[in-house]
Amino acid sequence: MAQTAPRTMVRTQGRKAYGAAFGTRRSGRRHPLVATAMVLPLATLLVYVFGGWDAVVTQASSVGVMLGR
Repeated sequence: MAQTAPRTMVRTQGRKAYGAAFGTRRSGRRHPLVATAMVLPLATLLVYVFGGWDAVVTQASSVGVMLGR
């Protein structure tokens, strides 16, 4: 029976190879405020395009009804 590397090791090696090939570095996690600042423009655009909060509330209530809540 052949010995295989654990999956996490294989994933880590793949990420290192990708980072080396494309020059990307991941050092830690992104601060939540930075992530929020990155998402807000897109969220604002989607709210505008799809009809605002009323549409979101309507969809959420419809999903809740389908799930029986």
